[in-house]
Amino acid sequence: MSGYMGKLLRVDLSNGHIADESLNLNWARQFVGGSGLAARYLYDLITPQTDPLGAENPLMFMTGPLVGTAAPSCGRYVVCARSPLTGIWGESNSGGYWGPELKFAGYDGILLTGRAAHPVYLWIKDGLAELRDASHLQGQDSYQTQESIRQELGEPQARVACIGPAGENLVKYAAVMNDAGRAAGRTGMGAVMGSKNLKAIAVRGTGKVPLADEQAFRDYVQQAREAIKEDLTTEILRLMGTAGSAEMLMMLGDMPSRYFTGAEMNVTPIGGATMAETILVKNVACYRCPIACGRLTDISERYGLSRVDGPEYETIAACGSLLLVDDLPAIAYINHLGNRYGLDTITGGVTIALAYYLYEQGLITTRDTGGLELHWGDAETAIRLMEMIAYRYGFGDLLAEGSRAVARHFGVEELAVQVKGLEVPMHDPRAFFGMAVNYATGPRGACHNQGDMYLVDQGLQQEELGIVMGDRFESSAEKARITARQQDWRTLYNALIMCVFANPPASVTRGMLSAATGWDLALEDLLPLGERAFNLKRIINVRLGLSAADDRLPQLLLQPLPGGGAEGRVPDMDRLMDEYYAWRGWDPLTGRPARERLAALGLEDMARELATSNQ
Repeated sequence: MSGYMGKLLRVDLSNGHIADESLNLNWARQFVGGSGLAARYLYDLITPQTDPLGAENPLMFMTGPLVGTAAPSCGRYVVCARSPLTGIWGESNSGGYWGPELKFAGYDGILLTGRAAHPVYLWIKDGLAELRDASHLQGQDSYQTQESIRQELGEPQARVACIGPAGENLVKYAAVMNDAGRAAGRTGMGAVMGSKNLKAIAVRGTGKVPLADEQAFRDYVQQAREAIKEDLTTEILRLMGTAGSAEMLMMLGDMPSRYFTGAEMNVTPIGGATMAETILVKNVACYRCPIACGRLTDISERYGLSRVDGPEYETIAACGSLLLVDDLPAIAYINHLGNRYGLDTITGGVTIALAYYLYEQGLITTRDTGGLELHWGDAETAIRLMEMIAYRYGFGDLLAEGSRAVARHFGVEELAVQVKGLEVPMHDPRAFFGMAVNYATGPRGACHNQGDMYLVDQGLQQEELGIVMGDRFESSAEKARITARQQDWRTLYNALIMCVFANPPASVTRGMLSAATGWDLALEDLLPLGERAFNLKRIINVRLGLSAADDRLPQLLLQPLPGGGAEGRVPDMDRLMDEYYAWRGWDPLTGRPARERLAALGLEDMARELATSNQ
């Protein structure tokens, strides 16, 4: 069981039953860990009849074989379930220290079913677990909850993953928060926790992750750390955080503005350099991370807060340029509210921006907003809307459903910038055509980390795997194929689990995985591990009703911008998707993976079930 602790914790919240279960070693070898292994466990439990906010929706927290080891930037965990926002496969991951602590406590993952009769939290310490009453924690925000539980347990070193008011109020894009402001933000896993009356999971452990070959592992870890430290991207992230790329991305046409309809904006006032010069207090790092891209900021002059988390690039864009807001302290405060309430700031920002756009277009009025006027650049109204969303007050109750539901409510669903119900992140596919393919086909909807082609086509290559830089405006067969390879690579990342900002050579990553687990892996074995998990998630989605018709971009992203770095450009989606489907071995009419390809990946049983369900 090298690389793994060898156990899962099963918790039935309906009856309070808690039991250890041996990790399925065959599944671990096939799907590694993280979201891939979680998908294999949940494949048997999620059906088309599963209500995402019902007691029957299973919720899984999972780590991977490199989590909790000395491998750099592997301090993450994933949360998976059927998404209440999209209705399909839901997954989100977060950094910090919670994931490693779960392994130190003796577990690779937690599988929760049922619904508690009253609010509870789960406490795990060195192989022992119990459910505790959390009624007194209801209404507390995520920061208060984490501190309250540590004090109650008398465990200042405990790590707490929890929900805030947004999760309690079943906001469809509520996040799971841990280690202060770290968030498993996307797809609404916080709402699933809220639907189960699960306020938090606290963990503390003193164990150690076993390794198959400790000396070889140390050698590969050293190589990985050196490669990461020498990477220019690492230096930028350390000095200016993820927002350090804002000005360059705006120049390339990649950073969206004015609800994806603007071509250019001066983002210097909200970029990473300005943050470093004005409100930055210090850098923050996750477990064993040499990058330290996190920011701790001071906005006491305006908002009375001398220590707040972030903001990161995605929030800078979603709650800044997308609303034409160039007020950095205000964006930092919006981000703080998202962390306090437990909200995904990407979906939240896009949904608020949609409301601003509809208001500007005259498609909604103050009668719809409860008297609120929505104007570009108005940060204070966005601040107010964050609270209204978290507590489902007035107009916020509709916004809490996400942008697809908002647009559908007003009869303009085609104006929602989302894919399969998940809002498009802050990398415009008109600037990098590989992102168009990635968004259209990602298993949870539009996700910039599933296949981050905006980085590949800026030079972040894995040449050993055939993932190489190309023309960012190219609608070619090779662009589709490289996007698929990058998706498989990042799927393996989400199984290890490694942060996408850490990019040592693939051969070094292979070495760490082999030395940790004892698996005899060759370089050519890596992408099939990711491809297998990627296709399993596709099978789950097909079973939940997904088809080829859902693999598309929203209308606004297929209209060329009038200026900026992507002026006049739109991807040729028909050609890209035809080439992508051919490479994947998916049926172009149904979107289903071919039985032969699934059999080659060792998914013959799923292929038979898929064929049976099609009859």
